[in-house]
Amino acid sequence: MRKPVMIIAAASAIAVVLGSMSFAPVALANSELAATGKKIAENRKKGNCFTCHSYKGSHLAGNIGPPLVAMKARFPDKAKLRAQIYDATKANPHSMMPPFGKYGVLSGKEIDAIVEWTLTL
Repeated sequence: MRKPVMIIAAASAIAVVLGSMSFAPVALANSELAATGKKIAENRKKGNCFTCHSYKGSHLAGNIGPPLVAMKARFPDKAKLRAQIYDATKANPHSMMPPFGKYGVLSGKEIDAIVEWTLTL
């Protein structure tokens, strides 16, 4: 009876190790994507987010848009945040935020990167 218990324990330990290894590249990829998103967001020819929004680390930030703080709490659904950046006028027709995706200012991949960065704030 001890042998099956030992086999199950060993299999569980292997599963835990393999499972934790599979998450490491995802976390790294998300942090790299977030770093790329920050660069795009601060690029004056692309996102230019700090013109209207303030956020930790921004220099001479604007105050037209809401501050980018507690973004995970404000946007628990990543798809809603992505939709907001893609075209804010869909949720609020009177929004002053440019529809970055709708007008092709930012590509889908660039918006995804900005979403990852924004969720770190």
